[in-house]
Amino acid sequence: MNMRSIIWKVQNAPKSFYKILLTNLQKCRITIISLTYNHFLDSGYVADVFMEPLFWIVDNFAHVLGPLFVIAVTGLTTSVVVIAYWIGLPYWWERNCYVCVILVIIGHWLLVNIAFHYYKAVVTPPGYPPQGELITEAVSICKKCIAPKPARTHHCSVCNKCILKMDHHCPWLNNCVGFKNHRYFFLYMVYMVIGVFFVIIAGFDIGYNVILTLNSDDELDGHPVKLNKSGALIPVEHKGFIDKEPFNDIYHENTNKEISALNDYLHDATKRRCIVYMVLINLSVLIALGSLSYWHYNLIRKGETSIEAHINRMESKRLSELGEKYINPYNFGFRRNWRLFLGLVRGRTFLRNVLLPSGHEPLEDGLSWYTVNDGSIFDEWP
Repeated sequence: MNMRSIIWKVQNAPKSFYKILLTNLQKCRITIISLTYNHFLDSGYVADVFMEPLFWIVDNFAHVLGPLFVIAVTGLTTSVVVIAYWIGLPYWWERNCYVCVILVIIGHWLLVNIAFHYYKAVVTPPGYPPQGELITEAVSICKKCIAPKPARTHHCSVCNKCILKMDHHCPWLNNCVGFKNHRYFFLYMVYMVIGVFFVIIAGFDIGYNVILTLNSDDELDGHPVKLNKSGALIPVEHKGFIDKEPFNDIYHENTNKEISALNDYLHDATKRRCIVYMVLINLSVLIALGSLSYWHYNLIRKGETSIEAHINRMESKRLSELGEKYINPYNFGFRRNWRLFLGLVRGRTFLRNVLLPSGHEPLEDGLSWYTVNDGSIFDEWP
């Protein structure tokens, strides 16, 4: 081997090493791909794989943490009610006793409905397929329970049971939302949203003025305040300003009463903290539960659950690719879907069974279901 050949090999050694390394890496890549190939691999499958640790946490700890969530909901609701009695009730009684009586009646109606529907949603079993019995309505076999599974039934990995007409497992209830307690769950959310909206409206003056003066302690500390024509609070230099400095505002003859009440809240640090707490809690619940209520409203009006919404969407996509249209067999139309969900048949009325607490059970048995092909369903249930 001459010197020229040696020089040539030394100069081309990095390039040769790079080619060998690249070739081996490509072989490893092809080997891995061939061993892990999945025709059904897509972004959804990848997301499920990465979400598996989260699913494991939910399956193993949701049932343990459920009672704590129930205690949290009960405690937060109780705190809001107590503060409303402590601050809101005296304020409105001093301002206008007649309006106060009306607010108390409406508030207690909402409170009774909230407490009733939450309690029923927590303690009412969602409905389970009968065990050890022959289920003629079964459409499949549950792979985890190794038992017959009726239509609209799904397995809950948290409860480790099959749930009739399962919607989802709710940690805030420590219970599944299914066939027998779905109505309680939805009405609880609706009444809670109406309730927090009611508290926001009734306490708007108090909350607005307290938030407005959060950074005005130095100016207002030790001084009475009054409302100007724009509704803002301004300090005054002496007491008894109502007689010495008359002014016009939207409250007219009730101005002195309202100023007295607001002064009490503006200069009491504990009450101000409670009012700020009320503002944050009620706005958070209004946004969170309001969005969730609207989501379930759309599901119910289409005659489906959260799980069925996903299944129906995938089925619609599959059939559309084949040039066909998917029809939800449980969608009877807006009005009839709501009548079935609320159970407003056989003499039941909206006033007695929705506006007032009602413990009536669903009409079906949860094992067999009417479909759009059963045209006589509403003839049987007038």
